[in-house]
Amino acid sequence: MTFIPALFEIGVKNFLVHEDYDTPKSIGSHASFVVVHDTRLALQKLAKFQRSKFLKPVVSITGSNGKTIVKEWLGQVLSQKYQVAKSPKSYNSQVGVPLSIFGIEEDHQVAILEAGISKTGEMKALEEMIRPDLGIFTNIGTAHQEGFESIEQKALEKLSLFEKSDFLIYCKDQSFLAKIIEENFPKKRLIAWSDEPGEDFSRSLKLLDKGAKMFLLKSDLSTFTFQIPFKDPASLENITHVIIAALSLGQTSESIQQGLNHLKSVDMRLTLKPGINDSLLIDDTYNNDLAGLKVALDFMQQQRPKNRKILILSDFLQQGSPEKIYSSVSDLIGSYNLDKIIGVGHEISLLANYFPGRFENFFSAEKLLESLNPEQFSNDLILITGARPFGFERVVNKLQQRIHGTTLEINLNALTHNFNFYKKLIKPETKVMVMVKAFAYGGGALEIANHLQTMGADYLAVAFTDEGVTLRKQGISLPIMVLNPLEESIELCSEFNLEPVVFSSEFFKSINNYCHSSDKKLSIHLDMDTGMRRLGFEENQLDELIDLIAKAKNVKIASVYTHLVGADEEIHKDFSIEQIETFIRMKSRLENCLPSSTLYHVLNSAGIVAFPEFQFDMVRLGIGLYGVEVTGKYESSLRAISTLKTTISQVKILAAGETVGYSRKGSLPQGGKIATLSIGYADGYDRRFSNGKGYVLIDGKKAEVVGNVCMDMCMVDVTGIEAKAGDEAIIYGEQISLKELAERIGTIPYELLTNISTRVKRIYYLD
Repeated sequence: MTFIPALFEIGVKNFLVHEDYDTPKSIGSHASFVVVHDTRLALQKLAKFQRSKFLKPVVSITGSNGKTIVKEWLGQVLSQKYQVAKSPKSYNSQVGVPLSIFGIEEDHQVAILEAGISKTGEMKALEEMIRPDLGIFTNIGTAHQEGFESIEQKALEKLSLFEKSDFLIYCKDQSFLAKIIEENFPKKRLIAWSDEPGEDFSRSLKLLDKGAKMFLLKSDLSTFTFQIPFKDPASLENITHVIIAALSLGQTSESIQQGLNHLKSVDMRLTLKPGINDSLLIDDTYNNDLAGLKVALDFMQQQRPKNRKILILSDFLQQGSPEKIYSSVSDLIGSYNLDKIIGVGHEISLLANYFPGRFENFFSAEKLLESLNPEQFSNDLILITGARPFGFERVVNKLQQRIHGTTLEINLNALTHNFNFYKKLIKPETKVMVMVKAFAYGGGALEIANHLQTMGADYLAVAFTDEGVTLRKQGISLPIMVLNPLEESIELCSEFNLEPVVFSSEFFKSINNYCHSSDKKLSIHLDMDTGMRRLGFEENQLDELIDLIAKAKNVKIASVYTHLVGADEEIHKDFSIEQIETFIRMKSRLENCLPSSTLYHVLNSAGIVAFPEFQFDMVRLGIGLYGVEVTGKYESSLRAISTLKTTISQVKILAAGETVGYSRKGSLPQGGKIATLSIGYADGYDRRFSNGKGYVLIDGKKAEVVGNVCMDMCMVDVTGIEAKAGDEAIIYGEQISLKELAERIGTIPYELLTNISTRVKRIYYLD
């Protein structure tokens, strides 16, 4: 509801709203409002009707892992023969599925829809909308397990998607899943594949230096052979589902192979990367359909303001009539106020008719790369999106800022998930202040602050005034509290509309004197010391504070707060309660001299979980947003938002008795193999991880640190691991708990997050 006026301003005229919505008078007579009791249910009913009008095959995919990649690969393969509609990105939820269905047009010949759930009861609504003719069940695992009593219950819930399907494809070798499927479906509706003989499709693989050769033997003894461009087990499992689905839909093996020839192990993400000359790149180089383009343009619209908005777009391959396609493309991109559009391909030249003066065309990516001068871009926002055969990753590489081989990847969907998780724990009227101090806990304050602004956070908090100034200069408009302002920064706070924390009578007087002498107004926040013994007014200082407030005419008290010392530990519960009781006494005295609009807040991330009854007017979300639930109560409900990655620089064979690194601290007594990684303590990889205290993941296997961590590199034991120069190493992420790493060296996750150097490149993406 909050966004309706803004949407109206950009041309949206029709809205589906809840019956409680109070239509703004400025909009009322100029837009249409469909008023319903439940907007989500209404959206799903509309999608169900839309689906009923599509009489061609619908394929639906569910499972614990691989749904999106199977959907994308199947779409690419089928597009060699058919006009394909498919879910954009990971649009597989209660809202994502309806939006996907709305993208199905009458000229599409097949639709591929992804379905995902996180708790019981959700699949029924998806099944009623999708009504798949052909189903694919990828696998079953523990992802989102917290919403189910058992894996079996989760499998049965997911399986209900296919209760009316003609056929269901699954892997017989996943014995647990296969048993459940075969107990609940008649054999005539099942298409099983296996690496053992006797199934509908029997698979045999031959791994090659590059990729693999796949042989499929059908139960009628017909055979098929395919060249696959990769050989890792997960990709081979996913592509087997794809090939069998394509064969089941009547596609020839020759046409399937043509599609496979263009496949790579694609990155299923919208990725935000630093570009040359302070530009920002949105890397969407695997995508080539209208629905995906709209998602990417919406993501572009959400970014902080830049000098220009530029779209680099390829031909839409295998999409139908060029005149119709590019008319639709022009309608779509015309509403996004782009400053420049660069088209690559022959058919896309039709866009020149719609965007005279703003459109530039190159017939090939090679021609674009020859012409592309990175210096022509400065402080621009550039969306790069196109079909795989055009190789637009080369364009990204040419425009990308070169910082460091080590990267910190920030998953904005995970950030959204964590934000919404905490929102569910608080009352609807409770405001949320989010901590973006210390470079947003290492994640990069600018992009995270911008994302929080689009999500509906009420306040941001930074440590120092210059952090707030930077956010303001980059277009962040949310109220910003400054936790540690200096007296000399008061004028900057006023100039950039920042709200300093006041923790002493002396500082209050300085603020008041500035406001009085300059005739300016300033909002401030009052810090109450109830036990932290760090900064803040104590209870016996309230008389003086109340007197100061009464005399300060140009100073507005935006909020009054305190900070809990030990909300993350049960052992300190009694002390936390004492702190809250002290704050309540102080609040009751201050309320008499403060306006009713003043906000009161106590709870940090841990406090939201431990003391939900004391939310007051606002809560302060910090480490929890970044995926660390310090009380341990809801640890499995949060998602790690960041993954720190680096690459192997070199692999060496070590003889028994040889030493590794400075001070000869490292050794492999039996000899073995070490890999040198391009990350060290100057990047924020703590030196305490030396000599086996830390480990990384290479090819999914643990590799312990050998010797001392150096300034710019460290060495790990890769004995028994297939590793070579250029391979990826995961320092931390979803597979390596920050909590565990912190415990190994006797510190806290906060320190590991905030220590990541600014020389490490931050990459932001939507998965």
